[in-house]
Amino acid sequence: MNKATRTNVATLGTIFGISSISHGFFETLQGNTPTDGMFISAIGEAQRMWPHGNEYAFTLVPNFLVTGLLAMLAGAGIIIWSLGFVHKKSGPLFFLLLFLFSLLVGGGVAQILFFILFWVAATRINKPLTWWRKILPRGLRNVLAGSWKWFLVVDSVLLLLTLFIAIFGYVPGVSNPDRVLSIMLACLAGFFMFLMLTLVAGFSYDIKNKPA
Repeated sequence: MNKATRTNVATLGTIFGISSISHGFFETLQGNTPTDGMFISAIGEAQRMWPHGNEYAFTLVPNFLVTGLLAMLAGAGIIIWSLGFVHKKSGPLFFLLLFLFSLLVGGGVAQILFFILFWVAATRINKPLTWWRKILPRGLRNVLAGSWKWFLVVDSVLLLLTLFIAIFGYVPGVSNPDRVLSIMLACLAGFFMFLMLTLVAGFSYDIKNKPA
């Protein structure tokens, strides 16, 4: 088993599961009311904490309460599967299906930019990383392998900051909502950049610890 790759998928999958739960929680707060469309704001006007704190989502279920409960269920499923089962046979497939379920029941739309990458990484947990071994020079692999844990920590912090700011709109010393939004988007862009580094560094770590 490629342990670093599994750790990457489990950690980031768990955080996105938390995101789905948070979307669902705010959706349930809007009560047993119709959604008036498939594209919704998970956070309603009564619960919104800053002007850009909408947390957009997509849902096939035309009811805030039901879609919120399903989004929380999907998030819990993602967390449980990420931590305990993603490395099993057919684990990556069910991992992908849980993310798709979350997407379709109000778990958030931003995740669509990332969960395909998580799924691809998950498919490599029990596979030989032959292609990566060929394209990554040994020296670069060693550098990336040594930095893998730090990349994962930074990536996780950036993702958590993005989720926190998206909900609460709070950045110390910053009161302008548009500037807060810019900082949130910068955190999201940083997360994506470090995500690529984290995944490749994880592959490098696994290659280093599993010689051909």
